[in-house]
Parts: sequence; structure tokens; C-alpha cells
Amino acid sequence: MEQSKQNLSQTGSAGRVFWRVEGSLLNLSTVQPVAFFTWNAQTFLQRSLRRGSVLLMAVLRPFLYATHRVFATRVVHTVLRGVSRDRLDLLGEEYFQYKLKPHLKTEGTGKLKELLDSGVEVVLVSQGLDHVMVPLARYLGAKSVLCNRLEFRDGIATGRLLGPVIRPRGAFARITGGGPDGRRSTDQLTRELGVDSYAQLAASVPAERSSPNRVRPVVHYDGTRHSAPFSVRKALAGQNIMLVGVTGFIGKVWLVNLLMDLPEIGRLYLLIRRQKTNPALRRFEKIVEESPVFDQLHDRYGSKLAEFLAEKVEVIEGDVSESGLGLALDVADRLRSNLDVVVNSSGLTDFNPDLRDALATNVDASMHILDFVRQSDHAGLVHLSTCYVAGTRDGRVSERVRPNYTPAGIADFDAEQEHAALYELVRKAEHMAESPAVTQELRNEALGKQHAAKHLQGPALEIQIRKNRIRWLRNYLTDAGIKRARELGWPNTYTFTKSLAESLIVKYGAGLPIAIVRPAIVETSVVKPFQGWNEGINTSASLSYLLGTYFRQLPTNERKRLDIIPVDAVCAGMTLIAAAVVERRHDTLYQLATSVTNPCDMRRSIELTSLAHRKHYRAQEGLEYWLRLRFDAIPVSKERYRRMSAPAQKAIIKSIQRVMAPLPLKRPPLVKAERSLEKVEKLIGLFEPFILQNEHDFVADNIEKLSQALVPEERPAFAYDTRSLDWWEYWINIHIPALRRWTYPLIEGRPIEARPRRNFQIATATPGSDTIKTGTNGATWRFS
Repeated sequence: MEQSKQNLSQTGSAGRVFWRVEGSLLNLSTVQPVAFFTWNAQTFLQRSLRRGSVLLMAVLRPFLYATHRVFATRVVHTVLRGVSRDRLDLLGEEYFQYKLKPHLKTEGTGKLKELLDSGVEVVLVSQGLDHVMVPLARYLGAKSVLCNRLEFRDGIATGRLLGPVIRPRGAFARITGGGPDGRRSTDQLTRELGVDSYAQLAASVPAERSSPNRVRPVVHYDGTRHSAPFSVRKALAGQNIMLVGVTGFIGKVWLVNLLMDLPEIGRLYLLIRRQKTNPALRRFEKIVEESPVFDQLHDRYGSKLAEFLAEKVEVIEGDVSESGLGLALDVADRLRSNLDVVVNSSGLTDFNPDLRDALATNVDASMHILDFVRQSDHAGLVHLSTCYVAGTRDGRVSERVRPNYTPAGIADFDAEQEHAALYELVRKAEHMAESPAVTQELRNEALGKQHAAKHLQGPALEIQIRKNRIRWLRNYLTDAGIKRARELGWPNTYTFTKSLAESLIVKYGAGLPIAIVRPAIVETSVVKPFQGWNEGINTSASLSYLLGTYFRQLPTNERKRLDIIPVDAVCAGMTLIAAAVVERRHDTLYQLATSVTNPCDMRRSIELTSLAHRKHYRAQEGLEYWLRLRFDAIPVSKERYRRMSAPAQKAIIKSIQRVMAPLPLKRPPLVKAERSLEKVEKLIGLFEPFILQNEHDFVADNIEKLSQALVPEERPAFAYDTRSLDWWEYWINIHIPALRRWTYPLIEGRPIEARPRRNFQIATATPGSDTIKTGTNGATWRFS
């Protein structure tokens, strides 16, 4: 004991000072923060029950504290049993920001900051929970706190306090210890806290939020470990890469990351399809002019950006839906001899598109690219697919390619025959669309319109029938694709056609250097090209937007893991895989996912989404925001969703409309509300495979092995790391704010925030102009 005392005293004399918060900085009670936490529980029922418990505690508190202050402190915190750490962390920040910060004592705060400025390590001591004290410490600049801490199991509070329990001060503390100087010696502190060991004072909590550190050894059970060191810079230096899909979310980020991190790379060929009046080169220029992705490149190179891009990038006009990629013969010959890697990140990501579009973009285009790689001198292929080709099945999904795979386990399934059968289905549907029976149906539909179209005749009627025929065929083939996908065990046409492409690539790409890459749900960036970049209405944006409205009950399986992966993690994986393909040390299949390496289940992801919305609404003013922050989304069963959410509400509205139908109203009541609920039902149905069904756990061992093989000096720049992701930080401070900035305006029909436009365009050489030769059809780029 004496030795411990001496050691602690020496530590204190070396610059560590304990500072009691109560009295010097704040008049903080134990019950008030606990009451705030309980009154902001996730569900309305929890709020009511916990409020009752807090009121009971308020009545019993004087008697409990008179009996035993430590026991009373423990009892008060039992009402937090069942609350998640995520919620307590967010509410703790909120409580400090809006309840405590305005009431900090100026004189005590000034004295504490003087002490901190002198270089002394200060430990804030408080009876409050660490969820409140850590934000206070960060605000003041203290590095650690000694305060009460709850025990958590699987992220949920047990209601038990960990030792040492910091009991409240005595009855006369406001008189004897209310001055601005909160410093306490170790002897004073042990007496004040009632601890019996000096070592217990070392149980402080760091003020900085620590990231998860989940490191595990990499074991090569199959004996395929490469002994040679793996260097991305060495592998890709001087290499020529063709990127297909640069106009997409992943493609743009990967291109910029390559140019930022690997200036020693050779030539980057961007295969871009020409639009009607928009040539490929102009499409790329527009991206450089407008996309925030290029901000860092612009910051680095400034007016020299055009020169740098002209040196590194060549835009190739082509079309992967055509044989030979739609390239001119001389261009195709040059690429076949020069290319080292072809990266295909293109694809149609709509869940249920027209079957013709899905086949052309997801299957045929992949086969055309494969044919091009086969005809090249030495190029390899990196093909992006999706983890969800696994389909409607549960369990661990390994990194093993299974040709002619179907989730339903169809024994005689053949991908090539299926491909041909789907095109036969398309041909029959097109023939059916021209049949007399369908034509008459479409004619009746045109004449049966309630508005001006019902009086059509002659050429105008034929034009309307032609439009209806196009719509009929599109709907027919969309439904046919969904039906066939579900027969074979896929939830939608997208995953069905992506899996079909994989099977055909494996069959016809035998012997070629090919790596199939399966990302999970690709979302907001963490670091590159900058923190918080997202684009378009992607897979989870519309669902997370819905959870920020008054919609509360999401049908889901709480245990199911929602496999989100940041786009920069995907791009880091792609760079590693491309380098591995160049060195021919690659595996056939790589899954880029988090459900095994860093799982986040649906219960937690729903709560984190609600907390992120709450943080935004809490910072706004007005009744609308005040109401919204109280509507936390909760996971429910499918039965409860049908009984109490959108389907039940729509049924009630329809009943009201039936009652009101006989009344002479110009417009039926509640039409807008009914349409909104129909949209919600459709959205939930679309996402059910990802939030309710199919408990997938996607193994991502191959990319981790590749990352571990990196030479140490390249790991900070190129390592693939999803284990250290802090989901609380990601969801609340990065992902949802990014969606709110870049995506929600599109959902609401609002413009995205205005930003300066870079002037980057084709120009003809003129005397005195700053023009750069691109090597693409003799065009030049001018940038200012």
C-alpha cells in the first residue's frame, strides 16, 4: 500500500493532477443526466417505464444516500439497463452541448485552462458518467477522466457500475468545496471518493474516442503463401490500365486515388461510351469540371492539372455492349499490345431493370471485355461483381467461385444455356408485343384514358399505342426478369445477372489472369478522396432517408448483419488486387465486406441511423425538428409492420376513401398520403432481402492476406483495413451527414449545394494559349 502511494505521489509530482468537476466547473447532480438518458430512450414504451423509474428514484434518493452513497449511486444507474452504448455516447454529447456547456463556471474553467496550458496532465474527476464527462474533457483539453462507467455486454448496458464507483460529495460540499480550484491531492481524493486503494485512481478513461483494434494473425492453410515481398508501387509502376466504368461512383474514386497515390503509374485509359450529342471526351471533362472527387487533384496540381491528366489519362470512346468494345481497329490493336490490366467497374445497379438492359450491361458487356482481354498480349482482368450474388441463402459465404451456381441449388443449371434462354424469352416478348391481342389491349387502354387521350384518333392514336407498347414490353420484361431470378434463388434481376456473368467469366476465362471482386454495399468514404464523399441515390440512401422521417417501424431481423463498406476501402482493395494480377499472385475471387471482419447488425445500424438524424435535428430550430428527433426508428417483425405500420395505415386510408366516394368531391381525400405509403411499401419490399432475409456473413480473407503481404512502408498508403472502422463515428459523423449533403437533396428534388465550377475543356491551339495535347484524336485540353 505504501509503495503504491509513493508511486502515485511521484506520478502526481511529475505532472499529473486530479481535478474535481463538481463545484469548480459545474453544479452537476447524479440524477439529472440519468433522467435525460431515460427520457430519450429508443421506444415510447421504454421512455414511459424509465421515467417512472426515475421518479421513484427521486423519492427514494434521500433515504438511499443517507444509508450508503455508493450503493445509492449504483441503484440510480440501474434504470439504464438495456440502453445501448451508442445511444448513451450520443446523448452524453448532446447533454454536455446543450445542458452543461452553457453553465460552465467561468472562473473555474479559466483556472483549469491555465493549468492545462502549463503542460500538466489533468484528470477530471466526476460522479457523472463517462458519456457526459468525455465530451467535457475534450472541450476543455483534458486527456483523461475518472468517473462512473457502466458495464456493457454486446454494446448494451447491464445497469451495473464498474469500480471504482465515484460517489457524490458530502452534504456540505457546496460550502466547503465550491470554489473555482478543483485540484485534489491523492490523499484528499481517496478520502473523498471512499476508495481503499491508490491503484483504483488509475482507472481513468481517455478523452479521445479510440478506434477498434481488431488484429488477427493471417494463416495460409492452403500453402499458397508468396515469400516475395509485395509492393504496389513496384507492381504498378509504368503499368497501363484500362478502366471501364469511370463515370460511376466507384470508378471515379478509384481513378482519383490512383492518380493521387501512384503518380508513377503508366497510362490510364478510360473507356467511356458516347451519348447522343455528348462525346466521350466531353463526358470526362464534365466530370473533372464538376465532381468534388477531383478537388484534391486540383489542390495539388492547380493550373498544371490539365498537363498532369494529359500525361496520365487517355479517354477512349467505345461501348462495352458491342463486340470489340465498339473501338476503332487501330485503337483496339494498340490497346491489346499495351494494356497490363483491364478493370471493369461498370454495371447496371438498378435492382429490377428491364431484362434487356440487365443482360446487355451486366452479362454481355462482361463477355465482350473478357474476349478483349483474351485477345490482348498480356493483360489481366479485374471484374467487379457483388457479394449478393450469394442470393437467398443463409450462413457464411466463402471466397470460392462456383460455376453454374444457383442459390436454389438447381442441379442441371447451365449459365450459358440460361443466357440463351433469356434472350429467347426477350425475343418471344418482343413478338408478343406486336401481336393483335396485345395491340387491341393497348388500343383500348389509349381510348380508355380519362383525360384528353380518350379522344385520340388516326396518327395521334397510333403514336399513343406505340408509346404504350414500349411501356408494356418494358414492364413485361422487368416482371419476367424478377420472376426468373426468384425461381433460381436470387432476390432481384441485378444479383441474378451479376452471378450469371461470374459463371460465364469462370467458364470462358479459364487460364487467363482474372480476379473477380465482390464488394458488399458500397457507401461513404472515410478518408479518400476526402472524408464524407457519396454520390447519387445508392443502395441504402433512400432507406436511411426514410428512417429520418416520421416512419418508425422497420421490418428487419435484428441479428442480420448489414454489410456496409466505405468506397475508399473498396478502392484500396481494387488497387491491391490490380497489383496482384500484374504480378500473377492473385486469387480468383476477393470479397470486400465487413460482416465477418467488423460486423454491424441491423439493430445497431437502425439505431445509429436514428441517432445521426437526431444529432442533425437537435441542432436545428423549430417544432418540426423538435418532433422529428423524438421519432426513433425501431426494428420490428414483419407481422408487426403489417399490423401497425405502412400497410395498415394504407388500409385505413382506403377505407376512408370508400366512405367518402359517394360525396361530390373534385378530388378524393388523402390521395397524396396513400401514394406516399405505397412508395414506402415498395421501398421496404425492395430492401427486404438486405434487411430482413438471408443472414449472410461474407468472408474477406483473400484481400486481408494480400494486404498483410505488403511491404511495411506501403501499408499506410495501400493497406486494406475494415477492422478498425468505428461504426459509431462512421454512421453519425461521416455517413449520414454525407448523405444529407450529397444525396438527400436528390431524393427531395432539391439542388445539391452550389460549388465553383472548374473550367476544363477541349480547345484548339491558339497563339499564347495554355493548351495541352491529350493524345486522343488530336484534341487538346485547356484548364484554368
